[in-house]
Amino acid sequence: MPRLAINGYGRIGRCVLRALYERGLDADMPVVAINEPASLEGMAHLTRFDSTHGIFPGTVAAADGELRINEQPIAVTHASDPAALDWRKQRVDLVLDCSGRFSRRSEAEAHLTAGAPRVLMSHPMADASDVDLTVILGVNHEDLGAEQRLVSNASCSTNCLLPVLQQVHGRYGIEAASVTTIHSVMNDQPLVDGYHDADLRRTRSALTSMVPVATGLARGIERFMPEMSGRLHAQHVRVPTLNVSAMDVNVQLREPATADAVNRLLAAACERELAGILGYSEEAHASCDFNHDPRSGIVDGTQTRVSGRLAHLMLWFDNEWGFANRMVDVAARWLGRAA
Repeated sequence: MPRLAINGYGRIGRCVLRALYERGLDADMPVVAINEPASLEGMAHLTRFDSTHGIFPGTVAAADGELRINEQPIAVTHASDPAALDWRKQRVDLVLDCSGRFSRRSEAEAHLTAGAPRVLMSHPMADASDVDLTVILGVNHEDLGAEQRLVSNASCSTNCLLPVLQQVHGRYGIEAASVTTIHSVMNDQPLVDGYHDADLRRTRSALTSMVPVATGLARGIERFMPEMSGRLHAQHVRVPTLNVSAMDVNVQLREPATADAVNRLLAAACERELAGILGYSEEAHASCDFNHDPRSGIVDGTQTRVSGRLAHLMLWFDNEWGFANRMVDVAARWLGRAA
């Protein structure tokens, strides 16, 4: 059976491990090693108790340099540089890099040098050429192959938006689009005003303000839809909620449509080719309804508006749990363990 390792045990790293156990995949794809600079005691505590997703549904303990989940030992190291690791000795088949630290191939390849046959990155890389493939489940997962060694899982927002845009573009054509992501706070924001190296807006308290931040979403979409180059504009606003984000999507269509027709198109895709990846609902939702939802995104049909060739959509997505489950899905497919 393939053996997994996690590098970077923050929000996504812990959700990936938890998703493996909650989905019963831990026996088929066990995590045998975690590298995280934080203390073992802190790792165990935050595995067991999670303010967003609740108490871990199993036993968690720390002893003798190991994290023990349901009595199964996971070796823990605390290296800040992957070059200091020895994935070969631990017989690791795939490293899930959830650190968010490496944007260039030359940096991420340290895992390969350390003996990992394959690496799945939890974020988009600086350039498409920095990885062998950037994969979106439901879009291009069939391109995954044994010959690839370094793959990116893109971003939570790209996983949510891209399948929707492709469905609409395939039926009506898209001339241009504008997307505003309304995103929950993240741990690069301070609770009270504090310094930030690169972004003055992120010096402000995450508790008290809506904070615009830069986003590479347009660039991520254009990697899959080059015909949208220069015709998709994206904004990103962090809001004081713990989890679950939304996308306000406005598209100029090439052909006229109706709200009902667009909803039927997307609802049908959610039942067929995008089943389990994208969802559709016409309930009266608030964001908390989608906490711990494993899908990449959910189309809120009650918010669809169409006037001729101008269409508006709203998408919900659990920016932590949905993305972590996509990493698990991609890992399973890459290793030949897909259901």
